[in-house]
Amino acid sequence: MKLHRVYACESQPVVVEGLKKVLGASGEFEFCGAAANTAEGVAEVRLLKPDLVLIDQAFGLRSAFQLAAEIREVSPATHAILWTHEIGEMESLRALQAGIRGIVRRNQPVSTLLECLRSVISGAIWMESSLSRLATGYASRRSAPRFTPREREIVELVCRGFKNRQIAEALSITPGTVKVHLMHIFEKAGVRDRFELALQGARLTKDLEQPLGEPEPVEGS
Repeated sequence: MKLHRVYACESQPVVVEGLKKVLGASGEFEFCGAAANTAEGVAEVRLLKPDLVLIDQAFGLRSAFQLAAEIREVSPATHAILWTHEIGEMESLRALQAGIRGIVRRNQPVSTLLECLRSVISGAIWMESSLSRLATGYASRRSAPRFTPREREIVELVCRGFKNRQIAEALSITPGTVKVHLMHIFEKAGVRDRFELALQGARLTKDLEQPLGEPEPVEGS
């Protein structure tokens, strides 16, 4: 079984050691390095190309968001997760807009951290349900675009972590048709990509049965 590689931008050595043990015992992930500052983190991510990067909020939210954006540039296949003490609704939105794919609080149990890692590596966006309610509540104060029934179905599946091929199979349409629908959806919603769309999904569809913070696991691409 392939182990997913996790890198940490973490300022506390004792936390790094604990993370090594947790990941080593998981049977799913392996620790591949850590940096105590953002410059070193970007340089090592460029070389190591890990699957996931945990970013310590102690660097400051602005620095964390900038780091996530730089990680996307130097290693597009690497997904960033913000490891935070507390974060508000606007900051949650900004985090995902910066390219962060998961937000998990440091006071949560190890099982929650691993759940976040699994969800993000599967292609979903992950936030704890309480953070998700804050973010979608903030987004709900904006006006919602009008989607066709088919577009609403696609938005719902994107929010659940489905990729284009899986959406096509679920709706019995071609992947090319899914791409065309997504182009129209992005334009109507005023978002740049599927990750921003997933953040706003609960507001846009109104009747999603599953919270943004609890995406269904998906396999494959």
